[in-house]
Amino acid sequence: MINLKNTIPTAAALFLFSLLGCSEFIEPNIEKREVVLLAPANASESNQYSQTFWWEEVEDALQYRLQVVAPNFVNTSRLILDTVIKTNKFNYTLDPGNYEWRIRAENGSSQSPYKTASFVIQPSTIEEQQIQLQSPANRLVTNQSSTVFSWLKLFGADKYRIQIDTANFEDGNVLFLDKTTPNLEYTVAFTKDKVYRWRVKAENATMESKWSVIQTITFDKTPPGEVFPASPTDQQSVARNPTLSWEATADAKKYQLYIFKSDGTSIYSPTFPVTVTGLSYVFTEGKSGESVTWQVRAIDEAGNAGTFSKIRGFSIQ
Repeated sequence: MINLKNTIPTAAALFLFSLLGCSEFIEPNIEKREVVLLAPANASESNQYSQTFWWEEVEDALQYRLQVVAPNFVNTSRLILDTVIKTNKFNYTLDPGNYEWRIRAENGSSQSPYKTASFVIQPSTIEEQQIQLQSPANRLVTNQSSTVFSWLKLFGADKYRIQIDTANFEDGNVLFLDKTTPNLEYTVAFTKDKVYRWRVKAENATMESKWSVIQTITFDKTPPGEVFPASPTDQQSVARNPTLSWEATADAKKYQLYIFKSDGTSIYSPTFPVTVTGLSYVFTEGKSGESVTWQVRAIDEAGNAGTFSKIRGFSIQ
């Protein structure tokens, strides 16, 4: 005999289940959360033009809105920054002057109140300063030969020296690039696959700043090799929802899979081509009695696409 007492949920159990289910979809409200500012502290003074804005992370926040103005938010003469950040730190280079900054936490449905602090940047010589690099991002891997290098302006500088090296700046006579420019960017054309290191410093008629941090960029124009399919074998008869697999290819970061109709040229459906990071794909769209062809190619971190595999076919039972 079935025990109905154990099979019918009580009203309390149903209510608890509904609460647990809803909690997975309701985003926490952060309107009463407070952002704690760490640096620059309120009323602080510094002779460093490059400042790190830093605050404590707020639980359930997805991002933070940072604003910086001069001289303050009551009598604003200049908006310096208004940006959204995923982390709890942001670096920026400022001119000497009086500033206020504020930060709030945000998620998809709510936001905390702004927390505000003031600070002063005192004038100093550029010898005490360091250039802040902007782009390309550190450790970028690219197949674009023409790259724009950029950095933030430094108060008191007349020009900027950019150096690029394939070693570690050990010999200043054999650098890949050593140029000065009055601009805040410089375009460089790469021709050889290498890892390049770059740095920038500011100069005027009498002084030089410290070198920036050294960042790297990798130029890679060489595509990965041909992909070799593993299964199903060519013209094999398979059950529905077969797993297509292939061997790993050196330097591949992902694979692009094409599936065609029996003519070998018509894309099977709008799903394809599909990009996967693994070495297999389950094909669920096929119908019994159909013949299908497929091929796959590797794509490396720089975005270079390799040679397609040979086209294989299979039939669905």
